[in-house]
Amino acid sequence: MTQDIHPVLLCGGSGTRLWPLSRKSYPKQFVNLIGDESLYQASARRLSGAGFAAPMIVTASDFRFIVIEQLAALEMAPADILIEPAAKNTAAAICAAALALEARAPGALMLVAPSDHVIPNAAAFRAAVQAATPAALDGQLVTFGIRPDRAETGYGWLELSEATEDFAPVAQPLKSFVEKPDAAKAEALLSDGVHLWNAGIFLFTTTTILDAFAKHAPEVLEATQTAFAASERDLAFTRLGPEAWDTLPDISIDYAVMEHADNLSVVPYAGAWSDLGDWQAVWREADADATGTVTAGPTTALDCEGTLLQATNDAQELVGIGLKDIIAVAMPDAVLVAHKDRAQEVKEAVATLKRKSVPQAETLPRDYRPWGWFESLVIGPRFQVKRITVHPGAALSLQSHHHRSEHWIVVEGTAKVTIDDTVQLVGENASVYIPLGAVHRMENPGKVPLTLIEVQTGSYLDEDDIIRYEDIYARGQGAKG
Repeated sequence: MTQDIHPVLLCGGSGTRLWPLSRKSYPKQFVNLIGDESLYQASARRLSGAGFAAPMIVTASDFRFIVIEQLAALEMAPADILIEPAAKNTAAAICAAALALEARAPGALMLVAPSDHVIPNAAAFRAAVQAATPAALDGQLVTFGIRPDRAETGYGWLELSEATEDFAPVAQPLKSFVEKPDAAKAEALLSDGVHLWNAGIFLFTTTTILDAFAKHAPEVLEATQTAFAASERDLAFTRLGPEAWDTLPDISIDYAVMEHADNLSVVPYAGAWSDLGDWQAVWREADADATGTVTAGPTTALDCEGTLLQATNDAQELVGIGLKDIIAVAMPDAVLVAHKDRAQEVKEAVATLKRKSVPQAETLPRDYRPWGWFESLVIGPRFQVKRITVHPGAALSLQSHHHRSEHWIVVEGTAKVTIDDTVQLVGENASVYIPLGAVHRMENPGKVPLTLIEVQTGSYLDEDDIIRYEDIYARGQGAKG
């Protein structure tokens, strides 16, 4: 009987190089950058089917409902969702996943993959994973290397034990890891036939990787074991213990384990792959016209060459004239214009915006919640106007506010509204007023999304003015809980 492979999807990254579309509040793995599915959804679908168990997800608390909702849209359910108390890089995340999987399936095969990669030929990649299975079952730490097609300085590289011409998916000993090279060294790596890009994808058994942690990074293993032992179930999630987790070093799996291990194998993969690490990578993966220009959303390109124009708001047209090798991304609250060769520096721009306390650095205009989403349309002194969408069957928490009153106008669907001891249905084109201090809740009892306009008035309108009394999502107090 063939042993199932257990995918582990890492979903904690912030994707700042794809700002402004990707931000800390809603990073790139959840965005539809290529095709009709998010990168996370495409990753989950790619690692499913015959021979694959339900995926385990490792993510941050703010994303816990997003990962469930996007999987549900694929009619998939996770085996578990581990909540990291804080981002501690890949070593801690993989160690925690290995401990969780070992607890329910000792010695199981686990395939660790980032959730934001693009691999168009899913069948070919699954075949490469299956080809790696015997080596993993034999106690090897298997990594996957991508056949390079350019002298890339933004990736780490892997050195094969011998040259390969066809890059067939056959496991062979891994000779060494190579740090991100400069341009000259990258050209040499590309031409020598023994180097691959490091994809950051791994296959091993729980026994093998936990033994490797014990040997090469015992401090990571010990703290993660303590955090896992102190974990708590919260609805469908496993929250790792924060006290021990805070003591973990911020270190990658490569530095903590892989570069010290002597049981390493690599499987070449010759198909297309991208980590979509910056806007130049998005341009490279998209369908360009004869001039090498890519347009997405409400855009117009005139006499442009090698350029990416991307816009997200139908009420806003992005026009490029005579542009060459330019990235232009327009959102309602932020615009990025950069030369393609400077795409890696977007991360530095985000850091600068953060130092200036610019909210656009990390926060999108649209705020996603487990019940749906909202966006601010107008903000003024002592008032704010929002558009709110509530999923069918979803409900906001039973709550009150110290500093604001609210007026809800339903524009689509039907709302079930609780105000103190009164419960009523509010249909389209009808409205209801929630006085300051009233205990209230909004629910969508219907089968279609509920859309309403909310007008807030008061002396303080920020999202942390929420007192929760009941919440089906167990979020606790605070802006998001």
